Amino acid sequence: MTRSAEPRVLQFCHGYDGPFLDCARQTASLFAGSGYRVTTVFLTGTADAEVAAGCGSDEVLFLEYSSRDVRGLKLGAIQALREIVRSRGIRFVIAHRFKPIWIACLATNLPVIGVHHAFGDYDRVGRRLFAKLMSKRLTLLAVSDAVRDEIRQRLKDWPAERIETLYNRLDVEAVERELLPADQARAELKLPQEAWIVGNVGRLHPDKDQATLLRGFAAALPNLPANALLAILGKGRLEDDLKDLARELAIADRVLFLGQVEGARRYFKAFDVFALSSDHEPFGMVLLEAMAAGVPLIATSCGGAREIVEGVGFLFPLGDAEALGQGLQHLGRLAPSQRRACVQHMRERLAERFSDAAVRRDFWRLPMVAAFKAPAP
Repeated sequence: MTRSAEPRVLQFCHGYDGPFLDCARQTASLFAGSGYRVTTVFLTGTADAEVAAGCGSDEVLFLEYSSRDVRGLKLGAIQALREIVRSRGIRFVIAHRFKPIWIACLATNLPVIGVHHAFGDYDRVGRRLFAKLMSKRLTLLAVSDAVRDEIRQRLKDWPAERIETLYNRLDVEAVERELLPADQARAELKLPQEAWIVGNVGRLHPDKDQATLLRGFAAALPNLPANALLAILGKGRLEDDLKDLARELAIADRVLFLGQVEGARRYFKAFDVFALSSDHEPFGMVLLEAMAAGVPLIATSCGGAREIVEGVGFLFPLGDAEALGQGLQHLGRLAPSQRRACVQHMRERLAERFSDAAVRRDFWRLPMVAAFKAPAP
């Protein structure tokens, strides 16, 4: 293959499961109108035409390794990525999560921007040593200030400007087009049309802390609208425990466990309030989706969730069921005019901080990106 004369950026992703297909789309959208073309490479996962279409890139390649294949030295993946870079006019690499960052640094001599989506990526001494070894051409982005600040604590010798925040974001108009009207969403989820519904979407897992949500809802219930329900979308190993807790709290008839719902964000208009009780959420993409649906928010005041909700919703301390219950009561008393004002404020926040256009602007203003100033189209 002959080397392309077109300037390209290579986006290197571990896989496309869960939220990571949209992460690939988000990154590709940074280069709209820039003069760069985007080659996206997935380390794991079989080739899939729908995935290729969904990540908004000029070229999509699948290395098709399994998780087992990329343990250890990952020499095959290193060689494959080296050949892709050699045959194209790649100027720099954006790699998501630590394993792709590691491979990209070893496979190329190019600048690498590593994107971190979770806490704890540099807890291991070996990873900190690797980052130090590659520090001359490696810079890091975090999906929230909370994740960024943790990385800065782990990599104390790095200049702060080499570790920055670039928020996750939405194609707001595309998400709005997907939304079902409230009555249709409730009908498809088999929710009563007349109920006042608190919604929650996420794995039934300790770090999502739905137990606190159940306790807070139970505490608030006597002062919520008479027809209040809690609808939980998701599956996980805590399902039986959470159902037992609902029975212990005498709210089993007010809590609906709806299981895994494909394309859950399409149904968000079914909710009157969206509640997130997670333990130190790195970001909280589901909160942006609720904002796009115009659903008032209540969330834990920690991790990335605080950065999204502060000023546009209700925050409560992690694990504080009483405060959560008070927040639900407050949201249950919103007058129509207050709800409209809340929705307008959320729309403004999405446009100013969490839309594709806003984050594209922020990306090209980052000092670490100055060296890759977009060439003329």
